[in-house]
This record gives sequence, structure tokens and C-alpha cells, in this order.
Amino acid sequence: MPSPCFFFNLERSLTPTDPQSKTEKDMTQKSLIGAENTRWDLSELYSKLEDPQLMADIDEFEQLASKFFTKFRGRLDQDLSAAITAYNEQNELGNKPVVFLSLCRALDTADQEVKKKLNDVIERLSLITGQYLTFFDLEIAALPAETIDRQVKNDEVVHRHLPLITKIRLFKDHLLSEEVEQALAKREPFGPASWSGFFDEVEADLRVYRPNGDITLTEAWHEMTESKNAAERAAILAAIHEAIDGFFLKYSTETLMTIVRAKALEDQERGYAHPMTERNKFNLLDDEVVEALHEATARVAAPIMQRHYRLKAAHLGLAQLAWSDRNAKLPFSDDTIVPFSEARRIVIAAYESFSPTLAAMVREQFDTGRIDAPHSIGKDSGAFNLSICLPGDQPVAFTFLNYLGSNRDVATLAHELGHGVHGLLAGRAQGGLMMHAPMAYAETASIFGEMVTFRYLMQDLVQKKNHQAALALLVSKCDDFANSVVRQIGFSQFERQLHSAGRRLSTDEINSIWLETTQALYGAAGAVFTYKHLDRLWSCINHFHRPFYVYTYAVGEIFTQSLFARYEEFGDRFEPLYLDLLRAGMTKNALELLQPFGLDPRDPAFWEAGIKVSFGNWVDEEIRLSKEMGVELKA
Repeated sequence: MPSPCFFFNLERSLTPTDPQSKTEKDMTQKSLIGAENTRWDLSELYSKLEDPQLMADIDEFEQLASKFFTKFRGRLDQDLSAAITAYNEQNELGNKPVVFLSLCRALDTADQEVKKKLNDVIERLSLITGQYLTFFDLEIAALPAETIDRQVKNDEVVHRHLPLITKIRLFKDHLLSEEVEQALAKREPFGPASWSGFFDEVEADLRVYRPNGDITLTEAWHEMTESKNAAERAAILAAIHEAIDGFFLKYSTETLMTIVRAKALEDQERGYAHPMTERNKFNLLDDEVVEALHEATARVAAPIMQRHYRLKAAHLGLAQLAWSDRNAKLPFSDDTIVPFSEARRIVIAAYESFSPTLAAMVREQFDTGRIDAPHSIGKDSGAFNLSICLPGDQPVAFTFLNYLGSNRDVATLAHELGHGVHGLLAGRAQGGLMMHAPMAYAETASIFGEMVTFRYLMQDLVQKKNHQAALALLVSKCDDFANSVVRQIGFSQFERQLHSAGRRLSTDEINSIWLETTQALYGAAGAVFTYKHLDRLWSCINHFHRPFYVYTYAVGEIFTQSLFARYEEFGDRFEPLYLDLLRAGMTKNALELLQPFGLDPRDPAFWEAGIKVSFGNWVDEEIRLSKEMGVELKA
């Protein structure tokens, strides 16, 4: 089943200057932001929760799966072509109800009717998949190489799907018996994933105390980021720290430890030597390449980041940054709310400045009811894009936002729509089975979308000679890189220690590891940051429930920045090569994707160069602009 591509974002709600009731505040916020009418139209999936077609599709999926089992089990050495075609058709049909219900649940995590139906559907589909479809991967992995070669040579369908076959066979040595794999598939809904699903509901119910009324966790992050008062930021972080104590912290510990220990047991049974190996294989990355990424981040990106934050402290008039200051705006940053209509105009214009093809696809997502924009109570936090192929190899992309009108929200819109165009291009070119790029490259189009939007806005500010605004935008971009690369590698180092501990850890032990891995990159306490009210924040990050998912953000960022650096050099040749890269879906690895651009991710220097050509140059530029304003970086 497909998983949404979530993007953790720090956001805040509008705080009016005049006293208002909660209802008046919400009405003012909606009128200023203008996102309330940008909602999903899910009718192309099903008309409503009770649509009889939903259960009819599941019944048909079971019938197709049963026939598939009877017809193809033990015959893939002869009928692989027909089996792949049938597998794709039933896969697209089975995805449809899960996607619909998952999207409905994201809109209201408190809706128990949706939750029950989603859980019931997942349980039934897991039983069907476990019983009838488990053999497919196992038999492909076991086929002799000469049998694969013969069918690839003689059949176009098999030839086209060779990348899928090759990826399945990467896991040959880690597959268990058919009986065991069937049992695991059937039990999947009752495993760690069920803890993670309920975690999202519990987190959505959290309320953070504020003097003018309790707010959601999403609103609290947003409010802290947008505030230009250090004492207020610190107070909000203290309130978040208090809100996540007690039951939520206990539940987060139990959820995380259940997932960590379950993975350790399965890794042992499957013969994975290292906790990250399975994820690396899925990402088509060697363990050594991933290790080089971690080392380059610690050696090159972390010191650059610390220079950035010391300069930021100087602009904020602070000797040291509190953790609540990390994403703070500069004093002269423009905090005007960006209406959603203006965000739409900016993002489309930015994509148009690079690629009319992509701009047209972005417009299509706005015009076809596939964006859900406003923030509301009970709505899932953050943002994501979910791209799938509906029956008939028809790709669609659904974008989920909590748009509150900040500049960072505009960047998030550009980011998630990048995921959308990636899914649409790859879906049209590769079909449902091969449209999804490995997670390590799945961020390419989204980060590239952010970059063209950033470039568009910077050029506009430079032309207007608005140097303060340009510096503020540049500092925000450096914040984003620090969060996408250094912060995510810090998360990864945190996960490494958790998964290597070999035992269940207490909340206090997890807190300690969290502080240690953070300070290893951000500096000892007092060097750049104070770390008050940091120790519990790991508990809010649901990405840890998908082990070692987080480092893929760093791969995607550096991968894309290295690619973006070729943009000017290649001129008109760049766009068609880039569109081909997106169309590749999962059919190419990093080396094959970057080869047309003269880049080689196997070279350890690739990661270092990618950091320097982007983050390093940006920090140098923000230091230069700051010096012109009379603010200098202190040693």
C-alpha cells in the first residue's frame, strides 16, 4: 500500500493585535488567509464514506487475488508477463479504498467512523494480500537468472518491468518461507503500524496552553516560529514542553520502543547485519554511501550551520540562542500574512520561470480539487502529498496542507506540489508498480520546487533593491537547509543509538540520547545554543515510526542542490533532462539518474560539494549582506 510523503513543518496561526474571542479570531484568520475553500474533491475515488462501490471494489480485489493465486503460483517461470499485468491491475484497485479512507482520516483524525472503516479495510486487505499475493515476490526472487533473462528478451512487459524485478531480487537473501511471510502480512495491521496510527490521533488532540486560549500543537509550533519576541518564543516552547509531558510522553515512549524492538527481532530473523541495511536497499543506496552522507554532514554542514546560527544570534541581539530561537525570523522580516491566492500565484509563476510543463501540472492540481489547504481543529498535522495510479494506470496526486499564511507555508506549498508533479510524470511514464521513486530520491522534485520558488522571490527582491527582505529570505532558506540536512542527520544518529541499544529504553534514557545526538551537531550547551526544554521534543516526531526514513531528507536535499547547481550551466538542455529524471520513478538508481548531469553520488566528495555549493555559499552571502548592514559574525 502507498504511504504519504510527509514533510514536517514548523507553523503558526495568526495572533491578532486586538483582543478577540476564539470564534472572532478564527473568522479573521480565515478571511485573511483565504484557504478555507480550497478543499479536496474525492468524488473521483468514492462519493462518500458509505458509497457501496468501496466495498464492491474490495470484494472484486479479493476475487482477482484468488484467481491470481490459482493461475500464477508456481508458473512465473513461464507466465511472468501476464502475472505482472494482472498484479498491477489488482494493486491499483486495492489501493483505491485505502487512499480514500486515509485522506478522509487526515481531514479529521477524531472521526471514529472513518477510523473504524479504515482499520477494517486494512485488516481485510492484509488478509487477502497475505493469503494470495505473498508468493509473487518470493517466486520472482527465487527464479534462476537465465529464466529472467529469457523472458526479458522475449517479452516487452517483462523487459519494461525489469527494474521492479531487479529490486525484488535485491532482498532474496532476506526473505522467509512463504508460510512465515503470509503470517507476517496478515498480522501487519496489528503490529507497530497500529501504534503509530493511534499516535497521530493522540497528537492531534494535544492542546498547548496560551493565555488567550489553548491551541493545537501545529498552531503552537507556528506561533513560536513567527514570533519576533524571544521571551514569547521561550514561553511557547515551555508550554509545548509541558503539554507533551505525562500521558503523551509515556505513550510516545511505548510506541517508539515497540517499533524499535519489533524491527530488531525481524532484522535478526531476516539476516540484516545493520538496522539501516533494509532501508538502504529500498533506497537503492549502498551502506557506504549513506555513511559518507552522515560523515559529510557532521564534518562540513554542521560547522557551516553553527556559523549561520551565530550570525542569526547577532541579528536577534542575543549572546546565545535558545532552542526556541532556532527558526525565529529576523527582526526586520516581513510578517505579513500571505493569502492563499497570492501563494498560488507565486508558486505557479516560479514553476513557470523554470518549466512551462511543470507549471501546467501545478495549475491542474489547483483546478481539479486535489489540494486541501486550510488548518482546522482535528486535522492531521504537517503536510504531505499522496500520488497513486487509479485503475487504468490513471495517475492522481492529492496535496494536504495546514496553510496558515507564513512564507514557510508558501515554501511548503511549492514543496508538496513538487511531489505531485513528480508522481504525475512518473505515473504516466511507468504505471502504478514503478511510479514511486525510492524515498532517497522522492524529495528531488519537491526540493527543486522550493528552490525555483526561492530563486523567483530572491530575484524579485534584488530587482527591487530590497536588501533587508532578501537577507531575511536567505536566512530563512539557510534555516530550511539546516532542518532538512543537519537536523535530519541528527534524527538519524538518534535512531541509530536507539536501534543499536539492544534493549528497551526508558523515557529518561531516550531523552538523554536525544540531547547527546543534538549537541553533537549543534554544539555543546552554551557554544551556540542553550537547550532548555529540548529533551522531550523527540516525542512529537512521527517519522521515527518509519525507521530510518529521516535521512532521506538529507539525501534529497544535497542530491537536489547538486542538481540545481547544474541548472545555469546546462541552459536549455537542463529541463528535458530533468523531466526525464522525474519520469524515471523507481526504474533508476542515484548513479543512473545523475549520470546525464555529470554527477557521481558514489564519490564521497559528492556530498561535501553539494553542501558547499548551496549551504556554504548561502551562509557566505548572508554574512556579506549582514556586514553591509553593520552586523558582523563574531568568532
